[in-house]
Amino acid sequence: MMEGEIPNPSEIYATKYKTSVFLKNIVKAPNIIVGDYTYYDDDEHPLEFEKRNALFNYPFLHDRLIIGKFVQIAKGATFIMNAANHRLNTATTYPFNVLGGLWEEISTPHIEDLPNKGDIVVGNDVWIGHNAVIMPGVKIGDGAIVGAYAIVAKNVEPYSVVVGNPAHFVKYRFHESLRKKLLELKWWDFDSQTIIELIPLLTSNNLVEVEQQIDLLLKKR
Repeated sequence: MMEGEIPNPSEIYATKYKTSVFLKNIVKAPNIIVGDYTYYDDDEHPLEFEKRNALFNYPFLHDRLIIGKFVQIAKGATFIMNAANHRLNTATTYPFNVLGGLWEEISTPHIEDLPNKGDIVVGNDVWIGHNAVIMPGVKIGDGAIVGAYAIVAKNVEPYSVVVGNPAHFVKYRFHESLRKKLLELKWWDFDSQTIIELIPLLTSNNLVEVEQQIDLLLKKR
C-alpha cells in the first residue's frame, strides 16, 4: 500500500504485517456474510477463520453468521453456530444417529428437534476481544465492545461493553444522546471519501465537540 492511499477492502491482508485479513475476501461459505473493512487479527492462522472460528457451520440448518462493516475481531474469537446444539427433548442428549451404522438406523430423526436460535448478527464498528465466544442466535449492536474471553449468550446493546462468563453488561461507552446520534449517523455506510473526511472526528476524544459536529452533520441531511 503506497503512502497516501487508503486500505483496499478487496485485498486479503489489512496491514503490511499480514496478520490481519479483511474477512469478506477469505470466507467461502454462502451463509457467512461480512461487510467491508471488517478484519480478523491472528498472528498464526489469519486465513483459517472459517475452519477455526466459525464453528459447527453446516448451512443445511439455514442459520447465518452476519457481520457488519468495520468490525474488529481479535485472535481466537469464535462464533458457535446452531449445529453445535444437541436435542433437549429426549431422555438423552447423545447423538446416536449422527455416529452412523445401526445407531443411525434405529434412532429417531433429530435435525428438526435441534434447538435453533437463529442467526448470529454482529453490527457495525464492533470490537470483539481475544478468545471471546459468541453463542448461537446472539445479536450484537453497533459500536459494542465484547471483552476478551467473554461468553456471550444474550444480545448486546449498541455502544455497550460486556465482559465475563457469562457476559454481563458493564457500561455504555457514551451517554444516551451521543449513542442515539451515532446510530442515526451510521458513519460506516458513508462512501470512502466522506469517511476520510470524518476520521479526525471519529478518532477525537473530545466527545463534546464530537457530538456538536454530529449534530451539524445530521442537520444537513
